Amino acid sequence: MQTLLTDSGIEQILDRVGRARIAVVGDVMLDRYYRGKASRLSPEAPVPVVEIEEEAEHPGGAANVAYNLSSLGVQTSVFGVIGGDRSGEQLSFLLDDLGIACRGLVVESERATTVKTRVIAEGQHIVRADRESRGAISEDAQQKLMAKLQEQISDLDGIILQDYNKGVFSPKLIHDIIYLAGESGVPTYVDPKFENFFAFQGATLFKPNRKETEDALQRRLESLEEKLSAAQELRERLQSRYVVLTMSGEGMILIGDGEEPERIPTRSIQVADVSGAGDTVIATLAAASAAGSPMREAVELANIAAGIVCEQVGTVPITRSALQHSLHNMHA
Repeated sequence: MQTLLTDSGIEQILDRVGRARIAVVGDVMLDRYYRGKASRLSPEAPVPVVEIEEEAEHPGGAANVAYNLSSLGVQTSVFGVIGGDRSGEQLSFLLDDLGIACRGLVVESERATTVKTRVIAEGQHIVRADRESRGAISEDAQQKLMAKLQEQISDLDGIILQDYNKGVFSPKLIHDIIYLAGESGVPTYVDPKFENFFAFQGATLFKPNRKETEDALQRRLESLEEKLSAAQELRERLQSRYVVLTMSGEGMILIGDGEEPERIPTRSIQVADVSGAGDTVIATLAAASAAGSPMREAVELANIAAGIVCEQVGTVPITRSALQHSLHNMHA
């Protein structure tokens, strides 16, 4: 893949990223992994028996976006809702241990913290089991989130709104966050889902994937021309400064205010797992952009970052060293 980034250029970007301060608002989760070997079928049902060799827990959802930011060196804070349960406590502990400020987490005692449990045998996903609350959070929780964000807004260089349709976002909360950010001169970066897709009016950057865009516009996007047209339509309808349409192996489309649409192709990779790739994209985009990089440069860096995490099984964050190594290999 042709790249405008150089080894020295990426060092400068990452140095600036290390001074950026970004908040992530959205649906936080706990990712739980059981890894082992499957060598036989169960006598109880035609399913494999996995002998567990390793157990691990990681931040998931919006918390994984925060994890990616922190791994890039960004000063990161997270805002969301957890339940009054062990999983919520564990997620808070994990975030704190990673140096991610979690004072923005609101506890709803009657709500279950979203937990996604994956069983993996020799690199292959066997099953995923979800426990979650998808109902809207209370008005009180929304007010607490806004109050916490207002307290910190003057110390932020960017806000990511990460929607997983798990109940944190309402049209009013979305409007209030984007309005607050706009009044404070803080850019907003949106990773949407279907239910609130067109509620994110006026964000700095809107980053849907192809399927989300097809669902929202209720039409298939086959040709490059159709995808370019869809991205332009979204930018106009949402009044966002930029739209970045991600297209998996086809790369990304960038459309900006007064700029020619551009397709940034992906590099050739061995895809092992796409879990968390979207989180990595929005985190890298926001980190580079909030640190002062031109959006074209930020998109290219995010494209490279997504390819790196897709080569690994499970949800893993992008790191500074992985980006440096990948770009060095591209120039070798």
